[in-house]
Parts: sequence; C-alpha cells; structure tokens
Amino acid sequence: MERTVSCYDCGEAYTAAERKRCDCGEPLWFDVDPDGLEWPDAGSIDDMWRYADVLPVSDSTGIAPGGTPLFRANRLDDYVGCNLSLKNEGQNPTGSFKDRGSAVGIRGTIEGGAEWVGTVSHGNMALSTSAYAASADLECAVFVPADTPPERLELIARHDPHVFRVDGDYGRLYADTLSLDVGVNFVNADTPLRVAGQKTVAYEILERLAPAVPDAIALPISSGGQASSIWKALRELTRAGVIDEVPRLILCQAAACDPIATAYRNGEAAVTPVTPAETIAVSIANSDPPSGTRALTAARDTGGAVVSVSDEDIREAMDRIATRAGVSVEPSSAVAVAGVRQLSRTGALEASDDVVAILTGSGYKERYDTDIRSRTIGVADIEGALTSIVDT
Repeated sequence: MERTVSCYDCGEAYTAAERKRCDCGEPLWFDVDPDGLEWPDAGSIDDMWRYADVLPVSDSTGIAPGGTPLFRANRLDDYVGCNLSLKNEGQNPTGSFKDRGSAVGIRGTIEGGAEWVGTVSHGNMALSTSAYAASADLECAVFVPADTPPERLELIARHDPHVFRVDGDYGRLYADTLSLDVGVNFVNADTPLRVAGQKTVAYEILERLAPAVPDAIALPISSGGQASSIWKALRELTRAGVIDEVPRLILCQAAACDPIATAYRNGEAAVTPVTPAETIAVSIANSDPPSGTRALTAARDTGGAVVSVSDEDIREAMDRIATRAGVSVEPSSAVAVAGVRQLSRTGALEASDDVVAILTGSGYKERYDTDIRSRTIGVADIEGALTSIVDT
C-alpha cells in the first residue's frame, strides 16, 4: 500500500516517496488512520515497536529504542512548583530521544530501496543516525558544522559514517540536503519518517499514565520536529477516542536562541529567524527552525505555551535534576525543567498540576565544568574520613 504524507496547515497530500515538504513551504507528516486504535495488550513488546500499527514501516531493523523510564520526581516538586514526572530519553541506546526517529528512518530508507542514509546534525541526531545505519548495514553520510567540537566528532565516528564538516549557513545546509537527488535518503530533524518514530514517546507517556492524562507535557525544542511528533500523537489518540483530554504542550528554548518563543510572545502566526547568541544549550540553538511554525501551532492548539530560559536557569536545573532526581542530563534537556519552573512562578502552572518533562538526552557523554568534592587520604584514614563527613 502506498503511504501518503500531508500538510498539517493546508491539508495537501502527496505520496510518501514524492517529497518531504509541501508546496506551501510547511513540513509534511505521515497520514495514519487511527480508527480501531487502542493500547496494546500488556504482554506485548515493551519498546517503541509496541506501536508498530501507527508507524509507516513494516518492521524494526537492528537496535530497538523506546520503553524508557517514566517516574515521579517528588524531590523536584518544590523546585518546579508542581507535581513533576520525568521521561528519561537518555536511556535510549545512543543516549537520546533521536533514536526513535532513527529507527523508523533507517527502516524506511531500506524499504524505499536506498543504500545510503544521511542527516544534518552537530550532536545527538548525527550519533543516532550513524549507529542505526551501522546496525542495518547502510552507508551513512553525516553533515556537521565546521566548528563541531572534536569530542562530539569522536562519538559519531565510532560508527564509521562519512563525516563532512561544512562551512556556511547551517539552516541552508539543512534545506539543501532535502532537495538533493544523489541516492541518499536524508532523515533530518523534522522529516516525515523521523517525526513518525519520535511520536512514540507520547504514546508511551500516555499509555503508562492511563486512564489519567497529565495536565501538561514539557520538552525542549529546536527544529520543531519533536514538538510536531508529540502533537501528531495527541491528534491520533484523540481521534481514536483513546484519550478524551489533551495535555498542554509546553515548549522550552534557551533565551539566547528562541525564535519560536519570540513568535509566541509577540502573537505572531509564523516563526521567523533570529540572530542567535552563545548558549550552553547548543543542541537546540536553532535560529531558523524548519518546523518552527508547526510547533508554534501545536502549542496554541493544545492551550500550551512556549517559553525561553536563561543559561543561568539551565545550569541550575541541570544541578537540581542531578542532585535531586539522580539523572545526569545535557543542558538542552534541563531547559524543559527550567521552563516548567518559570511557568509555575508566573502562575501559568499550578501546584496541583501534573506535568511530565521529557529529558531528551544523557549528560554522561558530555564534558562539563563541575565542582568535584574530593580529597586524598591514606588507607588507614578511611574510618576517620567517613566519620568526619557523617557527623557533620
């Protein structure tokens, strides 16, 4: 059966193999008929392929992401000002939420007959796409900005992709790769296959909490692809009658680079590029997000919000997540928790609200300036050293 993709905005439909963006300029996503959709039997598989019936590919290939922990973070409630749960996507195989989209993207590439897959990324998506391509014996081309840190390139290179460091405008690089006709299927951040895979995080959250529905789902946002995917899942589940309430989508950006939050604050209908400044949340520093307007529409459609937070707030949230919830996250992940805290302090979220924050990536693969409590002692001094800190 020929799969179709359509535009959320104008409704125009195309065959899936035909294109990744609509004539109107907006991104496309896969059409799904959710009639008869229901939660899978309890005994079925516990990774993202649990929801294979609403995915545009026939089966998994290689690594199986998903089934990540969702847990109450009670010790963060006072800090964020509401009842907070965390969905830890850092426990996917390559340490980020990108694995969900990569799994579907790689399988879709194979089913489409291509032998090469490509992506444009300076971090998690490059690593994830490379790993999943390796597991499926596909050749992989990764395009990264020329100033990508060496430690990130080392992680990506472990899976032996062809890495191209590119000088020039990152936004143009993203768009240009989608128009190439060179036998490489580009699975970029907001392309239909990637969005289809990433929507499964919302399926997991809502099935785990069923029959309850959280008041809000908070997540960091860059290209707008992840926000689009969660909105897509909510639309499917609502149409199927699986959920009868829709959680508000809280989209969070770094203040140094916040085009979607700027459009939201200004009441604009579309997102326009901004001039970025430096931020520690480099993974989401996208000044011209390709699915920015779709994400903005998602926030408004669900009665949610788009907020931006300072680097100082991001650092503080990283520390609180690590020391009160026991999870090390990259700065971009902490943006979601910082955003929830900001909305609570302004009264947009209430203390009784149940909020799920998605932690999109692990902090264990990054290097940070952290104060280390350490001292050197002799073997004979162990008891005394422990006594000195326990008694204080």
